[in-house]
Amino acid sequence: MQLQNYIGGQWVAGSGKGKELYNAITGEVVALASSGGIDFGEMLHYARTVGGPALRKMTFHERGRMLKALAFYLSERKAKYYEVSYLTGATKVDSWIDIDGGIGNLFAYSSLRRQFPDERFYVDGEMAKLSKNGTFIGHHIMVPREGVAIHINAFNFPVWGMLEKIAVNLLAGVPAVVKPATITSFLTEAVVKDIVASGILPEGSLQLICGSAEGILDHVISQDVVTFTGSASTGKKLKSHPRIVDEAVHFNMEADSLNAAVLGKDAVPGTEEFELFIKEVRKEVTVKSGQKCTAIRRVIVPSALIEDVQIALGKAFSKTVIGDPKNEAVRMGSLASMSQRIDVLEKLAILRKESELVYGDPTKAELVDANFEHGAFLTPMLLLNKQPFKNMSSHEVEAFGPITTLMPYEHLDDAIALTKLGKGSLVCSITTADDRIARDFVIGSASHHGRILVLNRESAVESTGHGSPMPLLVHGGPGRAGGGEEMGGKRGVMHYLQRTAIQGTPTTITAITGVYQYGGKQTEANPHLFRQHFEDLRIGDTVFTHKHTVSEADIVNFANVSGDNFYAHMDATSLEGTVFERRVAHGYFVLSKAAGLFVDPKKGPVLLNYGLEEARFTKPVYPGMTIGVRFTVKEKINQEKRSDDDIAKGIVKFLVDVYDETGETVALATILTMVKKADQS
Repeated sequence: MQLQNYIGGQWVAGSGKGKELYNAITGEVVALASSGGIDFGEMLHYARTVGGPALRKMTFHERGRMLKALAFYLSERKAKYYEVSYLTGATKVDSWIDIDGGIGNLFAYSSLRRQFPDERFYVDGEMAKLSKNGTFIGHHIMVPREGVAIHINAFNFPVWGMLEKIAVNLLAGVPAVVKPATITSFLTEAVVKDIVASGILPEGSLQLICGSAEGILDHVISQDVVTFTGSASTGKKLKSHPRIVDEAVHFNMEADSLNAAVLGKDAVPGTEEFELFIKEVRKEVTVKSGQKCTAIRRVIVPSALIEDVQIALGKAFSKTVIGDPKNEAVRMGSLASMSQRIDVLEKLAILRKESELVYGDPTKAELVDANFEHGAFLTPMLLLNKQPFKNMSSHEVEAFGPITTLMPYEHLDDAIALTKLGKGSLVCSITTADDRIARDFVIGSASHHGRILVLNRESAVESTGHGSPMPLLVHGGPGRAGGGEEMGGKRGVMHYLQRTAIQGTPTTITAITGVYQYGGKQTEANPHLFRQHFEDLRIGDTVFTHKHTVSEADIVNFANVSGDNFYAHMDATSLEGTVFERRVAHGYFVLSKAAGLFVDPKKGPVLLNYGLEEARFTKPVYPGMTIGVRFTVKEKINQEKRSDDDIAKGIVKFLVDVYDETGETVALATILTMVKKADQS
């Protein structure tokens, strides 16, 4: 089968003989891959001029719904991807991580749209007051980069590796070119063919290269983003490409790392934590045959427990059934290719010069429905490094397969130091029931790890485990791990957005951002804002309320109702040494009275008030002071109907500006209301 590349809206086979791709279980040829004859410059130009403009016309919410539709579409077809995945040596569990995990990323980022406005841009952070009187302010907006995301992915997750990345750039409004690792690209191609056939994505927003992408970086520009997942050595070469440097192209690298799992001294044999630790190490060595960038490569345990852990891991590994993943009894398949097995064995030979092989045999394996000579199989292997501060290869050489190294520590500071010898990792974990140990370890080691899992009997109930990056958390790490970040929820999306500072009057910045800025022009609302439907409300429209003079009776009555008898409100003799001149009104009375002033009580389009944000009491309110409210439409957020029977509505944020008789603000808050739309279609 000749794999095809999706270029410029067309499926095309690369010219030339092509590279043979193999069934990792049987060694049979399953496909040929070639990218010969492809004009990478034209490919990137197509993404920038066709895909980019189409995506940028969409709002964050529209792009999020697009991801949701795509996730459902792929979910309905995922069974056939499992059949293809078996050819990579993956078991059903391995494939679930890759396929369902990838689709799960689409769902996660689809839901993330609610953290963004229903706009083509994002308003970032708070307004900065740049002048004494507030007539000149600054803010930040973020807009999609007008380039293309070029994803150069690793072989171990041909589906997840693609979907976890494009989910982010597509939500941001940036098109992608995906270059999967060639040896498993036949699985990526199967998924992309369905994505293209669905018609869900705008044309030009996704293109695929099955084969070499050598030369593609010669055509990148400053608006592009390049992401790389793979070996640190290859990543460094790409990162130093002259075009990357000259154009200052944003380059995100996620490299394989020597991740560590640490056992706390309290987690002795017989405790639940000890058993959890053994299970976690076994899982991370055997899932995907150890071919995970997050797999545990170093097992760091108290010196007194070395023998116990070695015996327990040996027993756990011995129960692992290896062979053809189509056999339901099999729990561990093969490596992705014979060339990968050769590479792992070469790295193993280096490690064995300083560490003893205490479990496993690199020359043979007891297999189910498979042949060791034909398939890329290895058994789980455990090495023992008795002097981990002296024998450094364990911290420098990664065998990207079912291999891990056991090493002792005396004190927690030693365990922390050992994790740091890996010079940066994607993930580290500590298994302990002692929160003091957990705190000391996390604070002491966080500088060298992108993620830290604290595992104990309570977290284990729902923990996703050491090796599972989560869409809404950062995936990446410092140093050897590449220094980059992927996913991370909203943080990840912002990698594909350009942050720009804007300056002007509050009124102008309000007009640009669609979010009312304090001090901007306020137009008196007519009718009252609570009488208007969502569509009719305009940013900056304001209700200027009647006023109320605060009395001591107000303070006493509110104290009786609320039960808040704090001395500053109730005891004038206790105010010496405080900031208050005399009895002061409760801050929550001020807000409550403000609500009484700005609310229109009759039934109307406002369905409910469901939140309060950014409440601040900026000036004491004493009896005899008179307060009023400037009640302004601050921001509107469109909401989707969840069903045909759902009420069409949106969220409106109102700025509550409570001021005194001098016109000075005494309290500020933002209330969130749900407002009905006039159009119920």
